[in-house]
Amino acid sequence: MINWNADKNKWELVDMGSLNGTFLNSQLISHPDSGSRHRGDPVELSSGDIITLGTTSNVHVHVTSKSECQTPFGIGIASDPMAFRRGGKKLAMEDVCYYQWPLPGIPQFGVFGICDGHGGVAAAKSASKMLPEKVASILSDSLIRERVLSQCDASDVLRVAFYQTEANMNNYYEGCAATVLLVWADSNENLFAQCANVGDSACFMNVDGKQIKMTEDHRVSSYSERLRLNETGVPLRDGETRLYGLNLARMLGDKFLKQQEPRFSSEPYISEAIHINQESGAFALLASDGFWDVISLKKAAQLVTQAKERYFEEGGNISEKVANFLLSEAKTLRTKDNTSILFLEFDRKFRISCKVDS
Repeated sequence: MINWNADKNKWELVDMGSLNGTFLNSQLISHPDSGSRHRGDPVELSSGDIITLGTTSNVHVHVTSKSECQTPFGIGIASDPMAFRRGGKKLAMEDVCYYQWPLPGIPQFGVFGICDGHGGVAAAKSASKMLPEKVASILSDSLIRERVLSQCDASDVLRVAFYQTEANMNNYYEGCAATVLLVWADSNENLFAQCANVGDSACFMNVDGKQIKMTEDHRVSSYSERLRLNETGVPLRDGETRLYGLNLARMLGDKFLKQQEPRFSSEPYISEAIHINQESGAFALLASDGFWDVISLKKAAQLVTQAKERYFEEGGNISEKVANFLLSEAKTLRTKDNTSILFLEFDRKFRISCKVDS
């Protein structure tokens, strides 16, 4: 049962006494006395959560307001915690996918993001809630909004949103990679996109047949990050691929580690703004590292083209079908990590007109 708790102003999930169990992000929420048919305790629901009924039926949670608007592009989301190779045991789900189109009170702007947690899901949930709130708050200033529209550049908006999110997070022993794609439309309905990230959840766009990488890899082993770390004056040792056990050098949260090791950073990489030609097969793909561990950017672009051709005649929400097709490919290749995919279809030819809650 899913209920709205008016006192807490939150959605809650309750297992009503099932015998085969209910799981939230791979954690059992049923009554501890299995087989008793007793109700479990209410558990808060958030966007990006995955409810598993029994062992196979997944329900993806997206919390929205009551207002409804027309999205100018297709949106598809697919996630799976994946399983250990041996025994088939599901991993704990630490990815959170989210989007808001449009942002509250700002009809021409929207955000799309993935947060990939480590040490738990709490930091990913905090960041996925705060980042769109900070972006919306900054863009509520009409002067800033007009500057973004006139200069076609939202670098400062994204940078400040990341700084403010990091400053307001209280996650000392959990952290997350975070990738945010900001999309906006000008007065002539031209679409633009710009991305910011810390960590290893990546985004690329396909525009005019060209693949444009919108993110930077912040794993300790990456070339660009090793250069940054060496410039701090404390160079990495040969073969060193982790700091304090983490393979990431940039993330949100992990306040305790950042107090111990000043080379950790929450400084985001920010891409250039991209003008989206909606007649040229344009799309954007955001995915957590579980996907990129087994599929290259070039292969991903080929798979998207293949999926769009396969599902075009079927109609319906092609973006959702593409996202699930990509997820199934990662599963076939036996990725060993949580995998989340957010796919945006900008090409008018492949897009359906569908209502998306804002």
